[in-house]
Amino acid sequence: MKPFDLPQDPFAQSRRESGVHRCPFQGENIPMLLRHAEVREAAKDWTTFSSDAPFRVPIPSEESVRSVRQLPLETDPPQHGGYRALVEPLFLRAKEPDYIAKVDALVSSALDAVLGKEVEVVGQFAIPLQSRALTVLLNLPIEHADRWIGWGTHVFRKHDGLESSSGLDEYIDEQIERARQSSGEDFFSYLMGANLGGRPLTHAEILGYANIAFAGGRDTIIHTITSTLAYFAEDSQALDYLADDSKRVVLAVEELLRVFMPLTHIGRVLTRPVSLGGEESLPGARVALCWAAANRDETVFKNPDQVRLDRKPNPHVSFGFGEHLCLGAQHARLLLRSVVRACATRLSRIECVRSVPRVEREATFERIVGYESLVLRFVERV
Repeated sequence: MKPFDLPQDPFAQSRRESGVHRCPFQGENIPMLLRHAEVREAAKDWTTFSSDAPFRVPIPSEESVRSVRQLPLETDPPQHGGYRALVEPLFLRAKEPDYIAKVDALVSSALDAVLGKEVEVVGQFAIPLQSRALTVLLNLPIEHADRWIGWGTHVFRKHDGLESSSGLDEYIDEQIERARQSSGEDFFSYLMGANLGGRPLTHAEILGYANIAFAGGRDTIIHTITSTLAYFAEDSQALDYLADDSKRVVLAVEELLRVFMPLTHIGRVLTRPVSLGGEESLPGARVALCWAAANRDETVFKNPDQVRLDRKPNPHVSFGFGEHLCLGAQHARLLLRSVVRACATRLSRIECVRSVPRVEREATFERIVGYESLVLRFVERV
């Protein structure tokens, strides 16, 4: 099929010239690493590029919107390994047939509700689907999703500003108390009964796990789903290409994850002086690993500014790299594969009625990251 061209890469020139782009964030002039090899190298080198920095790993930093260290994200080895191993079995459930069937059923139901209609898909498709799929991951009643849907795209942010979470902290406190009074098989009960190095988790540790479970994979999944649907609306051949052979979905989803990377970058804190792009950065300074730029590195990806649904190999870094590889990667992949497969099987086309892209605007770059609003019409395959 004919390749589909992407919007201009805002980091292309800096990546070719120095590999570093400096941008002011909250008073810091943060160097952003842009090249695929250097981003992966830094992601592995936790002794220099540390994640042991509560609230400062996200960019912008989140001191003003949460009071707990997110676990296991904001730790380094060996501590990180213990925290990760404790909850990893919960996330690996995304490979189990029963789990897959539940997610597929949610996607099928979501698509049933929009067939033949004009729908604002951010609020009426992507947010509800992400929320309901999260109940499968956390093994909670689907009714809980009704509350989460009201939190919007991001539990901490509205548009470009940072705000306190609207209901997240209260919800987590309620669920911890409920699990304390009557344990079950859900995420909160698991944490209440967990054992870390011979001791139970502290209240702060339970809060840290719960905080990132709701915040870490919310806006990213929502933006990837909406960007994928918008892409299908623009590329009329894509749905037919995937419908012709369902085995194409796996490679296609990896490519969609590469090109519609919603998390531009993530922070690390230096433990020693490092020269970056010809300038020295000192210990305690933050450095950004720019996943979005690494995913369009022309030395790694042939024709990186094109969507190629059959791209192979595809060593994208949309789920990070190294020790901190995203715990929710299997769940996110499963959900997007289910959405893509269902659309290809059941839809002849998707028509865009109107759209308002979400533009991430910083002092020295702009990047489209999903949509503020996206109205689509879903036309059933006959």
